[in-house]
Amino acid sequence: MNQLSFLDHLKTPRTARGRKTQAKIIQAAEIEFGERGYHEASITSITQRAKVALGTFYVYFESKEELFRALVIYMGKLARATIAEKIGKAPDRITAERRGIEAFIEFTRANKNNYRIIGEAQFVAEDAYREYYRVFAEAYRDNLKMSAEKGEIEAGHEEERAWALIGMNVFLGMNYGLWDETKSASEIAAAVGDLITYGLKGSKGS
Repeated sequence: MNQLSFLDHLKTPRTARGRKTQAKIIQAAEIEFGERGYHEASITSITQRAKVALGTFYVYFESKEELFRALVIYMGKLARATIAEKIGKAPDRITAERRGIEAFIEFTRANKNNYRIIGEAQFVAEDAYREYYRVFAEAYRDNLKMSAEKGEIEAGHEEERAWALIGMNVFLGMNYGLWDETKSASEIAAAVGDLITYGLKGSKGS
């Protein structure tokens, strides 16, 4: 997975070295903002973590706020790419849902700063926060529509279902990605997959 490609919304460095440096700053910012929060984080500390000169920061970013917004976009793209890679060529929507839950929990366990960064974005950069979830919801809605057209799931209310499924994943990731890692991601995905497949009435609606 090429993490550098997630920075294509920024000023694109002309050289591979420049792209690598830009990525190093983004990755250092993830640690800095994740550990210290937006207000306590500093550009000086971020450049020290990235092992680049302070002046180098301003070659790629105009301010700490611009970097933070870029990081929110980066984290969203990284999460979606990780899930898409895990889903792969799932034979149907239900299988894709289970694989997606598993992938998101695994992603959260490997990227624990994500929740703090995205949560803080609600107050620091609300437009970036809304955009983070809007893009998730649009892609989810479109995938549900395509699955319905194939006859894999019941058609209708794709937008509401997309937001509901996103909300479920957010709290599953919070609990089983951050607070409780005693169960495997695949075990959790299987349990929740049954809920998605059959609803609260139980297997096959019995």
